[in-house]
Amino acid sequence: MAQKIIVVKAAYDAEVRVWYVESSDLPGLNAEAEFLEALLDKLLAAIEDLLDEGGFDEAEDGPRGEVPVELIAHLSTRARFANT
Repeated sequence: MAQKIIVVKAAYDAEVRVWYVESSDLPGLNAEAEFLEALLDKLLAAIEDLLDEGGFDEAEDGPRGEVPVELIAHLSTRARFANT
């Protein structure tokens, strides 16, 4: 059986300058960090904790040793140009 991928969508809040989990396939997954790389580190630790709490079914999700995670980051901004 194909291994299930955990998809995490992250967004950037420019007002508070933080990346946060906007949505994910894993219920209860929440994290935020100043930098995207730091968010990924926090996510991997949080995913392991959540799976250890019983959110992982080897028969359905594949071997426990490795779980694929896809992080999709979204940032919106505006380009501002001087009037010339």
